[in-house]
Parts: sequence; C-alpha cells; structure tokens
Amino acid sequence: MAKYRICLIEGDGIGHEVIPATRRVLDAAGFDAEYVIAEAGYEYFLDHGTSVPQATYDAVENTDATLFGAATSPSGIKPAGFTGAIRHLRQKYGLYANVRPTRTRPVPGAYENVDLVIVRENTQGLYVEQERRYGDTAIADTVITKDASERIGKFAADLAMKRDKRLTVVHKANVLPVTQGLFLNTILDHTKTVEGLNTSTMIVDNAAMQLVRNPRQFDVLVMTNMFGDILSDLAAGLVGGLGIAASGNVGDKFGIFESVHGSAPDIAGQGVSNPTASILAAVLMLNHIGASELATKIDNAVNTVLTEGPRTRDLGGTAGTEEFTRAVIAQLK
Repeated sequence: MAKYRICLIEGDGIGHEVIPATRRVLDAAGFDAEYVIAEAGYEYFLDHGTSVPQATYDAVENTDATLFGAATSPSGIKPAGFTGAIRHLRQKYGLYANVRPTRTRPVPGAYENVDLVIVRENTQGLYVEQERRYGDTAIADTVITKDASERIGKFAADLAMKRDKRLTVVHKANVLPVTQGLFLNTILDHTKTVEGLNTSTMIVDNAAMQLVRNPRQFDVLVMTNMFGDILSDLAAGLVGGLGIAASGNVGDKFGIFESVHGSAPDIAGQGVSNPTASILAAVLMLNHIGASELATKIDNAVNTVLTEGPRTRDLGGTAGTEEFTRAVIAQLK
C-alpha cells in the first residue's frame, strides 16, 4: 500500500502536459504515492456545465494533498453558471492562505540572493466576485472580516518566525481605512503578541517599487487577495517569470498546490510548455505533507538543470517539455 494518496487535476490547456511531466518526476524521485486522477476547469465546464464535479470533491477530500495544473478563466463576460475551478476550490475548502515563495533560480536575468514569501489572503477581498451593473455603472464589493484577517495574520507570523522573523504587512489603509484598515490593524494586534517578530507596514504602491528596487529587504509579506495576486506575479518576474513560479493554497485541513501560470492556450498541445512551476508546486506539496527530503532532492535536481541546461524557450533555451523533464529525471537518477 502506498504511503501517500495524491489527487492530480490537470485542468485546462498546458495543464495536460505539465501535470503528467511532474508525476514522472515524482516517480523518478521515489515518491511512494497512489494517484487519484480528477477533472476540473473551463474545458470540463464546456462539456458538462460545471467546472468541478462531485467526483473531484471526493478525490480532494480523500487524499493527502492535491496537485493542480492550470485553469482557464475567460475574460470579459462570464458564461452563465461558470465559476473558476481553482477559486471555487479555495472557497469550498477554506484554503485561506495562498503561499508564493520567490527565490532566486539560476536563470538569465534573475535578481541575485532573493528569498522571500508572499502570503496572500485567499478567500476575501474583491475576489468574492460580488459584482453588479446598473446601466453604464459597474460596482464590485470587497469583503474583509476580522476573523479572516486574524487567521491570515497568524499564518504569516508563524511562517515568519520559522524563517528570519521579519514580517511586512502590505496595505492601502491610507485610502481605504475601513476595509484595508480592518485588515492592517487586526494583523498588527496579533503580531504585538508574537515575541521576537519584527513587524513593519508598507503601502502597496511603495511595496511594488521596493520589490523592484531591492527585493532582498523582504522576508515574509502578507496582504489581501488582489494585492497578493498582483505583487506575487511581479515578484516572480524578478527571478525568472511565471514559468518557475509555484504556489500553495493551504487551509486547516486541505492543501491544493499549483503552478501560477495560466493554461496558455496559444501553446497548449505543442509540447513546448515549461513544467518547472508544476514540479516546484510538487516540491511545496511534499514539504506540506512531511516528505521534505524528497522535496529537497527534486528542488536540487531542478536547479542543476536550470544551471546546466537544457532550458525551455521562456528561459532562453530551446528545450520542450519532454527534453526538460527527461533532464530533471536524469539528475534524480
């Protein structure tokens, strides 16, 4: 009997390429797992009228963790009845912490010596998707609660205490004192009780500039949903782009780990997608479930291939998905 049970959801577009590649890497590393294959995403919605079927809920709930590939979110007018699969799963399972590590990798143009983590509140803010339109006026609600702010503040503070004991609370309370003020002050009230934690605050627009000018000044940053979505992509750009950016969606009971990039329909099916982000999402997953030695082994293998090549096209190389995956597997063996 396998030691772990893992749910695999390919999702849309290049998810059908990067998840199978990641599974091969996990197998090559000696990960003792039984895989449960599940479906979710826009493609599934078009065929079945729902983005997440009951069988996928069952798979998520009865495995140790879930690895998710990529999801399509159509821009503009949302089709009737459609809910983004990954956003829906975050809400349903209370995956309140989106954890986005940003660490320097050996790729061209990356900032040196960057090692920070953006913690994004994952269930509230503008992403509650409460929008309405009155003629030529559109209105969106933002939802911030004290309980959710305290919960994400505690998560970020605990993470910071395991690292360099530095936490930056990013906000826009100078313009939005009711919503952003509640988020900021609730977290500050908690951090005052954490002995040894060095807490600072920063307005979000300044944080964007400071990340570009000197990302090494940061260790753990915590912020609301949309700010985290935007700044974590900016941070990824400092160290090589979304092709190597992974994230974890973590709650008190479940964890869903994903590559940050989208479904990339323009290159889907061509065999040229970069599986690094998906592989590094698996590294986060392994650390989450306690398989840290395997996580380090895979992380080191990825770094070696990124250093020595072959690299995929988004990182200045010529390799496709298969060539890169084989190179990582060769390092593991």
